[in-house]
Amino acid sequence: MVTRYDVKGVEAEFEPGSRGRVLRNLQAICSAREMARRESETLVLATQQLIDNTELDQTFTSADICRMHALWLGTIYPWAGQYRQVNVGKDGFMFAAAGEVPRLMREFERGPLREFTPCRMTGLEAQARALAVVHVELVLIHPFREGNGRCSRLLAMLMGLQAGLPALDFSGVRGEEKRRYIAAVQVGLGRDYEPMTAIFRRIITRTLRLQR
Repeated sequence: MVTRYDVKGVEAEFEPGSRGRVLRNLQAICSAREMARRESETLVLATQQLIDNTELDQTFTSADICRMHALWLGTIYPWAGQYRQVNVGKDGFMFAAAGEVPRLMREFERGPLREFTPCRMTGLEAQARALAVVHVELVLIHPFREGNGRCSRLLAMLMGLQAGLPALDFSGVRGEEKRRYIAAVQVGLGRDYEPMTAIFRRIITRTLRLQR
């Protein structure tokens, strides 16, 4: 939830009765646990629908990413699929300023999305690099008020499917690997994608091993 972040600028609105733990939502959910359950349920449904509807030769756009977010969270939050209006940071690291998000997403579409989608890369190194660049750049922009990490992982999974990979298994990104992941996002600010590429190498390798 948004309480994981330092929110600056326009204040986020919270659901009355949630003690500032749950964002204002369309279902009047006040419990953080219930909200996490509901978000997980809708993510499963959205993921399957996106898998069914994504073309192998599809070049993703910023509008596609907004539609992914809206498909996932549209029944929960009124701002689903819309760029955020608040500045957010995590553990002292600030993501892109809210006012810059539209411009950055246009550049993201003209740059990494156009370069790496459709994701037709073959071989572990090329696949990991493509996924890493797109993932880091999208997370750094952090275009939405909530759900950026999961939306970025969803895009990576769809790109992986275009490359002929099984649905990527991110379950290993926890503990020390999660700390490496956070560090990899931060160094990506200087366009150093190797740490995230290494993480995606491990994700792809783990996924393929589990499929045997």
